[in-house]
Amino acid sequence: MKKKIFTGLCAGVLALSLITGCSGTASESQNQETTESQEQETAEVRVGSLKGPTTMGLVNLMKASENGEAKGNYEFTMATQPDELLAGMVSGNLDIALVPANVASVLYNKTEGGISLVDINTLGVLYCITGDDSIKSVADLSGKTVITTGQGATPEYAMNYLLKMNGVTDCTLEFKSEATEIAAVLTEDPTKIAILPQPFATVCKIQNDKLLTAFSLTDEWFKVTEDSQLITGVTVVRNDFLNENADAVNTFIAEHKDSAEKTNSDVEKTAELVAEYGIIEKAPVAQKAIPECNIVCITGDEAKTALSGYLQTLFDENPKAVGGALPADDFYTLN
Repeated sequence: MKKKIFTGLCAGVLALSLITGCSGTASESQNQETTESQEQETAEVRVGSLKGPTTMGLVNLMKASENGEAKGNYEFTMATQPDELLAGMVSGNLDIALVPANVASVLYNKTEGGISLVDINTLGVLYCITGDDSIKSVADLSGKTVITTGQGATPEYAMNYLLKMNGVTDCTLEFKSEATEIAAVLTEDPTKIAILPQPFATVCKIQNDKLLTAFSLTDEWFKVTEDSQLITGVTVVRNDFLNENADAVNTFIAEHKDSAEKTNSDVEKTAELVAEYGIIEKAPVAQKAIPECNIVCITGDEAKTALSGYLQTLFDENPKAVGGALPADDFYTLN
């Protein structure tokens, strides 16, 4: 609809110009600048996010866009795996993507510096869930087996780091491909110990009242690290798109921030949208999970400091975790 209105407007301006015989150079230049500005404002922004907390922070903007109430022009895509978003950014089929923090660094290296950080959208969402009430912290995992998802991703890197910093050398990590597999294990034996992300951690506890939250990996991270924090998701933009559509990107940043704030301030309504968009099946479950998801929209120097410190920690643990090298300063251009 926006494109049709804009095309009609341009045709009207052209006809008027022909009738009146306007040919002033200054007028033509001004008209051209106005046209370019309007095109930039209405540029479609293709946004990709993961099914989970990152999209939960977007749902209010998604609904506003669907209702024609958003300032920007958006096309939203929700994926189940980070590789889908990575491929979309590399191919140019996505302009902005909300991805795991380490994947942003991998993508930066893969595109040879072709992306920039927009914001941090989600802090720590990993929790230790178990029916074993003797587990209170990472230090209590000595001699234990912990089941988790995320082999070769944030859960594995974060756990390895925390175990090392707590001097735990005899904890075994057992990896599952899906959080639903872990839920099935805990249902059968609640004394098992698991690391689960939100909203799965909340869903698991609702399904089995014998399960408790033993600790948050975010809290454990703060105990052993002063210069970084546990970060789950960040938002990145293709530089090719940014260079041609800076206004559209800035509009997205402002609307993303508003959406994230509304997620936390109006949990009940947001939970209904989370269910509507199929992120969590039932709104009451989403309502319980949202406060535990650490949904944010952090920009500027705060974002740069937090993310660079986190990526440095991952790099020190395993350079492959961030794509073999840390992003250069140009990655933080917007911040």
